Amino acid sequence: MATIKPFRALRPIAELAGQIAELPYDVMSTTEAREMLKKNPLSFIQVTRAEVCLPPSVPEDDPKVYEKARENLDLYIRKGQLKQDPTPCYYIYRQQIGAFIQIGLVAVASLKDYASQIIKKHELTRAKKEKDRIDHILATRAQTGPVFLAYKSKGLLSAFLLDYMANHAPVYNFAGDDGVRHTLYVISEPLKVQKVTELFAQVPELYIADGHHRCEAAYKVAQQLAARPGQTGEEEYNYVLSVIFPSSMLHILPYNRLIRDLNGMDNETFLKKLEVSFDVTKAEMAIEPKEAHTFGLYMNGSWYLLKARKGSYPETDPIGSLDVSILQENLLKPILGIEDPRKDARLDFMGGVRGIRGLREAVDSQDYTAAISMFPTSIDQLINVADAGLIMPPKSTWFEPKLRDAMTIHLIGDEQDGKNL
Repeated sequence: MATIKPFRALRPIAELAGQIAELPYDVMSTTEAREMLKKNPLSFIQVTRAEVCLPPSVPEDDPKVYEKARENLDLYIRKGQLKQDPTPCYYIYRQQIGAFIQIGLVAVASLKDYASQIIKKHELTRAKKEKDRIDHILATRAQTGPVFLAYKSKGLLSAFLLDYMANHAPVYNFAGDDGVRHTLYVISEPLKVQKVTELFAQVPELYIADGHHRCEAAYKVAQQLAARPGQTGEEEYNYVLSVIFPSSMLHILPYNRLIRDLNGMDNETFLKKLEVSFDVTKAEMAIEPKEAHTFGLYMNGSWYLLKARKGSYPETDPIGSLDVSILQENLLKPILGIEDPRKDARLDFMGGVRGIRGLREAVDSQDYTAAISMFPTSIDQLINVADAGLIMPPKSTWFEPKLRDAMTIHLIGDEQDGKNL
């Protein structure tokens, strides 16, 4: 069974929560982060991307960046803008954008479960991104943003959280500039904290939806700190900050593709080659795929509907039947010569939150030759891949809305002994 526990969150005081809590560190460039800080000097971006507080000449991975992150976190605390709860709590994090609502339990999850694959992953991590978060955790002695976890839906826990929300006032309730409303409840009563722990004991495994680099970094930090003498295995660094959602609530958007060139072909030749594996139909309007194994292609001001032909992909293979795999094996690799989508500079990715309009604008600006709109990967596909111990192709999922950093912060200990602050 998956192991979680309550914790003493460091979090913004209520009147500043909407100004401090910020989008995840990895959804914006440094330039965008600098602009965000100019508009909002209280933004937590100065901790998660502390290079924005240093001259542009300082590299993003310079030790000074992580020292600055620790300095800025300490400053929030000294000013009383962030305060730590006096007792271990669970938290309920509700997000709403339009009619879509997702409600997650905020807790710390055991990194032993990650090592034993009770917490399952579906994505590979990159060493450079891992090191960045490792250095950040070690410098700040904090996990400043959560891992996004999912579990196969269990009605009893969800019912308890809904009942708690109906009978308690939230500590935060604010809307971001992106239109997402963020609401946080604190479960501090000892009997209710115990009840959450008991209900969660029914959950056999967890799945990383988003935050693979955060989780892997937290695990490697724990390995490093646990090697010191006198450690018990129960120190806070052995747990990772998480928001845990029932899988039925999650909202996956497509992760679309942008292509810089057609590998030396003209448009007509390219379209002809597509007909080997796809039914190709010119469309009168933008194509936003409504079913699996269909794609929209935009180039030279026109949209085309692509439907993968039977036999062009292995229908029962949990990886090969994914739309991202069908696209890679029938178009990107054989036709455009894009062997490694992780490294080839001719291929870029655009999260579905920017939609069809973003794809069209990227091509019309002549920065790209073509764009491909995708049907989103389903949460069931993600779970099937993880259960099989397999790894999805890169950029298979885009979860929206994003969890804000600094809604709750997990302090992992001081530099000397790793014990709770």
